[in-house]
Parts: sequence; structure tokens; C-alpha cells
Amino acid sequence: MLQYLVFLGVTAQLIGTVAYIRGTIKGDIRPNRVTWLLWAIAPIVGTAAAFSDGVRLAAIPVFMAGFGPLLVFLSSFVNPKSYWKLETFDYLCGAFSIIALVLWYITKQPLVAIGFCILSDGFAAIPTLVKSWNHPDTERVTPFFGGLFSNITSFFAIKTWTPTSYAFPVYFVAINICLIMAIIGKRLVKRVFI
Repeated sequence: MLQYLVFLGVTAQLIGTVAYIRGTIKGDIRPNRVTWLLWAIAPIVGTAAAFSDGVRLAAIPVFMAGFGPLLVFLSSFVNPKSYWKLETFDYLCGAFSIIALVLWYITKQPLVAIGFCILSDGFAAIPTLVKSWNHPDTERVTPFFGGLFSNITSFFAIKTWTPTSYAFPVYFVAINICLIMAIIGKRLVKRVFI
């Protein structure tokens, strides 16, 4: 019965994503398009790899971790002022992310696919981590809290504990914590030490 908590987690993630999209459309939030596009691709590919290895309910939060960013990426085109200016660093991280996906495509092994997708997603996260720390006013924590909760629920849905079933959820828990800390961390540091 606990495996159905993934649907509660997915709902929480969707609520956080919708709030982020509203802020993006209004121009209050400025997503890094490279990050959000690659965040859409890597988890969807990872979901396909996990599915091919027999993972079912536990893959739903991973899929949502790609579907939500796809919606954010698309919403960033609605308001021309709602995207972050891309620099060389953003493109380099994007290139490394794409290389990881190509390497997965060459190997065609589910576990290798998930490993490269995690690597790809991690490279894609770097520009937003840096931006979130340096300019926390351009981000909101809502999608990352939703993503954190959603991926924690996937552990209740895992029937067979294999790396293909838990690797992406473990990674998503870690990266969402890092993103939340990047957004609120600088504010906390200023309050405590300044």
C-alpha cells in the first residue's frame, strides 16, 4: 500500500512546478533554459531505461522530474524577460550533459544509461546551482521541495532494490537538497554571520 505514496509525491511535485511556472510567466523567476531543457531530457531517458529493466511505480517520480522541467522550459518562452542570460559556462555544462547522453546511447545498457543520465543531469544542474547561490532572488524553492518529497516517496514503491530502481531517486533527493540550500543558503549565511 505504501508504494502508492508516489502519487502523493508526484502531486506535490506538480504543485511546486505549477507555482514555478506561474512565477516564470510573470517574470519573477528566471530559469536557466539550458538547465531546464536538459533536466527534462535526462530523467525521461532514465525513466525509459528503468522501465526497460522492470522498474514500474518507482520510476514515476523520475518521469515527473523530467516532465516538470519540460513544462518550465516551455513556459520560459511565454515571457521574453523570464529567462536567465546564458554564458559560456552554461553552454559547457550543457555540452558535457549531451556528451553523457550520447555515451549512454552508445552503450544501450539500462544501468549505464541511468549513470550517464545522472551525470548529464548533474552537469545541467551546475549553472542553476551557481545562479541560485549568486542570485537567489531569481529562483524559488517550491519545485525543489516538491521534487525532494516526490523522490523520497519512490523508495516506498521499490519492489526489488537494484541500482536501476534507486539510483535516480537517490540522486534527485541529493540534488534537490543542494538546490534548496543554494537558494536559501546565502540568505541564511547573511542572517547568521552579518
